[in-house]
Amino acid sequence: MKFIVSFCKVIFVHILLVLLVLSACSPKDSSQMEENVGVSPEPVIEKTEAVSTNEPTPVQSKSIIKPEGNTVETRFDVPEGFERMPVADGSFESYLRNLPLKPDGSYVQYYNGKIKYNGVYCGVIDMDIGERDLQQCADAVMRLRAEYLYEKALYDEIHFNFTNGFCASYSKWRQGYRISVNGNEARWVQTALVSNTYQNFREYMDMVFAYAGTISLAQELKPVAIEDMRIGDVFIQASPGHCVIVVDMAQNTETGEKLFMIAQSYMPAQDIQILKNYNDESISPWYSVDFGDVLNTPEWKFNKGDLKRFE
Repeated sequence: MKFIVSFCKVIFVHILLVLLVLSACSPKDSSQMEENVGVSPEPVIEKTEAVSTNEPTPVQSKSIIKPEGNTVETRFDVPEGFERMPVADGSFESYLRNLPLKPDGSYVQYYNGKIKYNGVYCGVIDMDIGERDLQQCADAVMRLRAEYLYEKALYDEIHFNFTNGFCASYSKWRQGYRISVNGNEARWVQTALVSNTYQNFREYMDMVFAYAGTISLAQELKPVAIEDMRIGDVFIQASPGHCVIVVDMAQNTETGEKLFMIAQSYMPAQDIQILKNYNDESISPWYSVDFGDVLNTPEWKFNKGDLKRFE
């Protein structure tokens, strides 16, 4: 009898030990162990992506951008205390201020359909760029100038020089002449019918894009003092080359300070875009004329003396 009692005690002790071991490995304790080794309820990859971006964090005033606007003027308001500078109806200045924009939030597209994601822009001009790598920085400036003149039927004023100095005149092109290029030489040959269609105009512009650039355009434009800036003026450097065009301006009604807005294309060929101002994001995309000796744009630096104007 005593043996049976002793045996039962031993069995009872073993059962207690087994229960204690099982309790130590319960799911609750297992989850606590996972938390102690760093498992977070938030996805780690999201935190990694959030801190890995190199893009500036915009602090854009919501009152400046009007998402419902579909032109430069209606999309971008002026900062408090400023008014848009007056321009003549039908002028190049008015044309640029009223450029159509793609819907707010649209991405810049390259000529091959790929997207430019780097976020240096806050608006995209609604204008085709073709399917070839042609309409880059200087080409976009020439395109805007030529589009305005074509719209106004000022055909004789549409002309641009090639880098070799050859004058490519649209008035000659529309008469059926085409440009034959052989090495560094170019000459007119009549190979087409007289035509003034928009398609004919675009073919002319593609020819200009292929053989003109910042070097030739910089030579055609005349220097302008910063204090005399107006819409349509161009910040341009010949080589290494880049340029941006002023598409709108405003002035402080009390201090007289002037602001300007700039647009660009870039390499490879891409949509014309309204540039952000990372120097003062509270007024972006506006820039102050009082920027000092160097104008810092998101993808290029210009000097104060780089401002020029079409004749």
